[in-house]
Amino acid sequence: MSNEPASLARLSMSLPAELFRQLDVMVEERGLPSRSQLIAELIRHALAEHEALTRPEDMFAGTVTIVYRGDKGRVRHQLAQTQAEYLKEVISSQHVFLEDDQSMEVLLVQGPAVRLKELCDALRSIRGVNQLQLVTTTALLPPLHEQDELEPGNSPTNKGVAA
Repeated sequence: MSNEPASLARLSMSLPAELFRQLDVMVEERGLPSRSQLIAELIRHALAEHEALTRPEDMFAGTVTIVYRGDKGRVRHQLAQTQAEYLKEVISSQHVFLEDDQSMEVLLVQGPAVRLKELCDALRSIRGVNQLQLVTTTALLPPLHEQDELEPGNSPTNKGVAA
């Protein structure tokens, strides 16, 4: 993050009194210094969600959180099979057991919005999945390898060495 102050623009808005009160409670409960910080966070989240819907070919990174119950072996197997169909998009997954015979799985994903939506739809269709939420951001994971590093003779240790 840059140390330079970002240019700011002022926004004035009117809210119903009860919504305003709830906003202040949320600011206080999160320990934020101002309403502006909370509102900016909410707007960033809404913009990322909007961009994923309106620009389906754009790349996004994010998480998919899945809560499921039922025949654990069957559901986990179907979840794994579905993830295998989206190997380019699913970066990693983490599984934990919850109370009341439930499990949670969190996937780190990256890919075109349309592919992430297809992945979520496929996961939702598995019997036993109770909750699923995709949270995206337009910030991407850095590439793990540059293409020129993978070509023969261009390994990082060979760069700049005359043959």
